Amino acid sequence: MGPTASGKTALAFDLVRELNAEIISVDSALIYRGMDIGTAKPTPEELAIAPHRLIDILDPAQAYSAADFRTDALAHIAQIQQKGKVPLLVGGTMLYFKALLEGISPLPEADPEIRAKLEQQAAAQGWQALHQQLAEVDPVSAARIHPNDPQRINRALEVYLASGRSLTDWTTEKGEAFPYPVKQFAIAPTDRAVLHQRIEMRFMQMLAQGFELEVQQLKQRNDLHADLPSMRCVGYRQMWDYLDGLVSYDEMVYRGVAATRQLAKRQLTWLRSWQELNWLKSEVSPEENLQAVLSSLR
Repeated sequence: MGPTASGKTALAFDLVRELNAEIISVDSALIYRGMDIGTAKPTPEELAIAPHRLIDILDPAQAYSAADFRTDALAHIAQIQQKGKVPLLVGGTMLYFKALLEGISPLPEADPEIRAKLEQQAAAQGWQALHQQLAEVDPVSAARIHPNDPQRINRALEVYLASGRSLTDWTTEKGEAFPYPVKQFAIAPTDRAVLHQRIEMRFMQMLAQGFELEVQQLKQRNDLHADLPSMRCVGYRQMWDYLDGLVSYDEMVYRGVAATRQLAKRQLTWLRSWQELNWLKSEVSPEENLQAVLSSLR
């Protein structure tokens, strides 16, 4: 685990070689096809050396939940173990790690009739009105869900209307626990300024590699819009706004870097409260981190 630009991928590649491991990606952006540059997806050459499971599995127009991830990840873990290899989960989407290790609370099934009524109401009143409605019955979920996130607003209200219980209430119930022993490691710089510098360098590299053209091609599709989960990935929303003429190029760069820093801050906040975590330092040599992991596994 670790914040963006902390060095997870490089360490994972060393571990693949040393542990006879296979990587399962734990990243809510890498799942999407056609989103390669802005997600810092491993290159074809890197994937030839260390294949990643659960990348390029979804079209950007499709939705994917933490529950979907847990189901898929458990299936891949079983397949890897059957091959006599070590499953190595690598990424920074902490909600996915949490869902995998702690299980998913049992939620009511989707109700197409309620969902359709909510969509009709949104068409008449706007999603802001439904977000306000959610705030009245489930303030915790409303604080967590962005007012421009129709998919999650709809689901949270649907759960409440179908069951009489808020989504927050439902999610306090734990699901099935993780059925395997696990060792957990996090890598991050000890100096926040170093992480910020890495993030800015990476964003500038993405721009040099053609990130603008990548988003232009996505915008040409009729089925994609700025409020989809895929297009709210860090960097993509900022570039979309620039291409829509809402901000200048320099403002897009500033906002893209700032949003990535905020993401890293949230990731570190999750990790600081994580239980049974072995910390590694980005500043030390790759060999030193590799040996630290291997020593912990012996």
